[in-house]
Amino acid sequence: MGRSIKKIGVLTSGGDSPGMNAALRAVVRTCSHYRIECYGIYRGYQGLIEGDYVLLGPRTVNNIINKGGTILKSARSEEFKTKEGREKAYKALKEAKIDALILIGGDGTFTGGMYFNKEFGFPCIGIPGTIDNDIFGTDFTIGYDTALNTVVEAVDKIRDTASSHNRLFFVEVMGRDAGHIALNAGIGAGAEEILIPEEDLGLDRMLESLKRSKRSGKSSSIVIVAEGDKTGKNVFELADYVEENLPEYDVRVSVLGHMQRGGSPTCFDRVLASRLGMKAVEVALDGKTNLMVGLINNEVKTTDLEKAIKENTKINKELLKVSEVMSL
Repeated sequence: MGRSIKKIGVLTSGGDSPGMNAALRAVVRTCSHYRIECYGIYRGYQGLIEGDYVLLGPRTVNNIINKGGTILKSARSEEFKTKEGREKAYKALKEAKIDALILIGGDGTFTGGMYFNKEFGFPCIGIPGTIDNDIFGTDFTIGYDTALNTVVEAVDKIRDTASSHNRLFFVEVMGRDAGHIALNAGIGAGAEEILIPEEDLGLDRMLESLKRSKRSGKSSSIVIVAEGDKTGKNVFELADYVEENLPEYDVRVSVLGHMQRGGSPTCFDRVLASRLGMKAVEVALDGKTNLMVGLINNEVKTTDLEKAIKENTKINKELLKVSEVMSL
């Protein structure tokens, strides 16, 4: 491994996700293993601009592997979106003598890193931390598995109420552009219908599906709706439409919201974060840049940041069929 890198900076940016702390812990301890100084950067790119850095060591990251959120905090920075803001960040990094950056976040975080690298040639390595699982170049993003389990647990509890009162529940989950959470959690929770951005079910087909459920003897139903679904303008409009056209249903809406981002990360997310955090440091020490580390077929691989941002993740067609068959 190359030894030209003596100091590495690490930040968390964008929406928080369970497992970010575990990834940070892995970065810090891997740096310590290779005798590299590691600096935590508070508040994402805004902290990068302002020089809000702190030296981290193995003991600094004690007891954070099980904590949700991020101890480095996360913030969006309008200033970093400008060339002038990025130039300030570059000067602050050079003044601190930091040689490479590790970025934990999603596509917005990686876009910032890509521009920063192109403009200043500063080494940047990405670690995918987002509950949406919408980053190309990894089978799983950090936080996705925890979010799935949070949704399934919540829907299980909602179903108790739905069954007790013979109600139809629309449950909105996160997923503005991707339906991975809705599809997988919907199957795991036994939802009768799953509405995702990638597959436009259509209002008529949704009504027919609910009628079929009623005819089959179901007294209650759960419909999982990704927030980016295009079937209606929003989940409340969907509920109103069903009430108007199927008055026999007692309809309720539950929006899970930001609770999906919180909580202690699952074992899977902790292990994934540890693997990706270690690999990110090793890739940086090898002198590589503008890459993201990810898990593909249970092997840690690298993908160009630009490709990770611009390529679309695909919905598993087999899961679509599974959801259709299981809803009978």
